[in-house]
Amino acid sequence: MKITVVELQPQTTNSNGTYLSSNSQVNRPDDDDGNDDKKLENQQPYFAMGEEHNDAEYVTIDEGPSPPTHSHNHTKVSLCPLIFLIFYEVSGGPFGVEDSVNAAGPLLALLGFLVFPFIWSVPEALITAEMGTMFPENGGYVVWVSSALGPYWGFQQGWVKWLSGVIDNALYPVMFLDYLKSAIPALEGGYPRTLSALGLTLLLTFMSYRGLTIVGVVAILLGIFSLLPFVVMGLISIPKLEPARWFVVSLHGVDWNLYLNTLFWNLNYWDSISTLSGEVDNPKKTLPKALFFALILVVVGYFFPLLIGTGALPLERQLWTDGYFSDIAKLLGGVWLQYWMQGAAAMSNMGMFLAEMSSDSFQLLGMAERGMLPEFFAKRSRHGTPFIGILFSASGVVLLSWLSFQEIVAAENFLYCFGMILEFIAFIRLRMKYPAVSRPYKIPVGTVGSCILCVPPTILICIVLALSTLKVAVISLVAVVIGLFMQPCLKYIEKKRWVKFSVSAELPDLHYA
Repeated sequence: MKITVVELQPQTTNSNGTYLSSNSQVNRPDDDDGNDDKKLENQQPYFAMGEEHNDAEYVTIDEGPSPPTHSHNHTKVSLCPLIFLIFYEVSGGPFGVEDSVNAAGPLLALLGFLVFPFIWSVPEALITAEMGTMFPENGGYVVWVSSALGPYWGFQQGWVKWLSGVIDNALYPVMFLDYLKSAIPALEGGYPRTLSALGLTLLLTFMSYRGLTIVGVVAILLGIFSLLPFVVMGLISIPKLEPARWFVVSLHGVDWNLYLNTLFWNLNYWDSISTLSGEVDNPKKTLPKALFFALILVVVGYFFPLLIGTGALPLERQLWTDGYFSDIAKLLGGVWLQYWMQGAAAMSNMGMFLAEMSSDSFQLLGMAERGMLPEFFAKRSRHGTPFIGILFSASGVVLLSWLSFQEIVAAENFLYCFGMILEFIAFIRLRMKYPAVSRPYKIPVGTVGSCILCVPPTILICIVLALSTLKVAVISLVAVVIGLFMQPCLKYIEKKRWVKFSVSAELPDLHYA
């Protein structure tokens, strides 16, 4: 087996946040004595990730296994678990798409889940594949934006995307109980519901702590279990399908805010998997493949259940709300299929919680490894998981669980839009500044094509933001402003040495564009 080892220059940092490569983890200097620039004059600056460094010494070894790149040694995530982790980051199955029929009727709901992926999901997945393989490390989109726009905006990206992810995760214990309350009426409200939501959050948090390998295997099992009842329901519904029901539409009665938010929520978060890139086995090849197969799985997993539900039963739009697929299962197959559907929905929410929790916590780890957060966020448990990041993310889930379903969806969409705008800017800026940089996966378009690729999703972002309610807009903007002040506060804490910050020596530097 032939292995190429790259030997780099030692890493240090200057007062402006420019990183140079190193062989050991170093603390970031807190004093600003004006000598940093003199110290750096005689050192060769590092280039953007993927760009060739002509001064690096390459040593070729013709036999023997390569040593682990990181000091922590744990099993990496392979292709199949990664596909299902992406599936749960984005979808988890058709549970939650019912509101699209309620808002716009069958035709627009079906068209939405066919057309919307080309406007939003495909561009986002392509950008994630290119940028995620260019920067194959934990932190994902935070590193992309930092490289293109600098560490300040990289931190803002990390803040809004982490907060959006935590808000998103607050949905899943609530949805889990919503699907079980018809079978267990005590879960309708009160202390039993509150205690059940808290207990479920603690259980799933513990599973996240136990490691990504367990989470990946659980995601595969949950994915199969969650999708099978729709296959059975589809076979049962064939004699009852009436194609004319699919074409019912009334443009005057469309709730565009609910419709677009439902589509947007069910088809975004493709970039979330980038924060786990450092945990993926051979991410430069595995990540693009996983995104491709997950995209197919997600679109099929939405479209065909909607096709079954709207075509096999007479339309009653007011019934199409969260949890209605279990009622459809009962009408088409009986109580046994309803119970299976409820169990599948509950398990699906568990899978989405686990995937989102992993993404959020590893993002914090990646930010700490880049010196954006205190060093303790980079500490790993014996299972290789960022236990401090998991605790922070789980606490946010508990604190935000008081919001209603639609408020949670609208708030997370609003914050997510801010993050996506920064990602698009970073993607285009890196294409313009470093067109010749090595990209293991590159979207086959030039700079102009890159700009055009970002136009449709940007227009969609503007529409989603414009349709937001005043309450959601105010809460989200307050959260954004908090991030604007939080980064300078953390820099001040670092300067005063109240908390330890450091940059991981195992990461290549970023050359800020």
